Amino acid sequence: MISVDYYSNEIPGLPLDSLVNTLPVLVETEGCDLGEITIVFCTDEELLELNKQHLSHDYFTDIITFNYNDGKTLSGDLFVSTDRILDNAKQLEVPFTEELHRVCYHGVLHLVGYNDKTDADCLLMREKENYYLNKLFHVKQ
Repeated sequence: MISVDYYSNEIPGLPLDSLVNTLPVLVETEGCDLGEITIVFCTDEELLELNKQHLSHDYFTDIITFNYNDGKTLSGDLFVSTDRILDNAKQLEVPFTEELHRVCYHGVLHLVGYNDKTDADCLLMREKENYYLNKLFHVKQ
């Protein structure tokens, strides 16, 4: 089950139906089962605090994924900064909703087992993000 929560204040205008409907398809396509995935939307400052607390990183990021998988059953929390996504979308010159989907797909791909520590990992992760954007997001537009 995919659920949505907010770290502090509700953020209006997010395409939640699209995320809730497409993420299970990604999970299934990757050969996994869907457990409980919660997407928690927050600000840059809130995510920075989590990044410092849990990962000892003192920098802004767009997403932090907490993995609670049980074998091939994917479960976890995706903490997503809407501030970062807005900035990324402007820099990349893509719609906010597209960047939001990319970042959430990225988080679920981490649950699947993909990483982004090396250049090769980053390239594969970007290929997967683009694949799912084309398969699940762009066809719905």
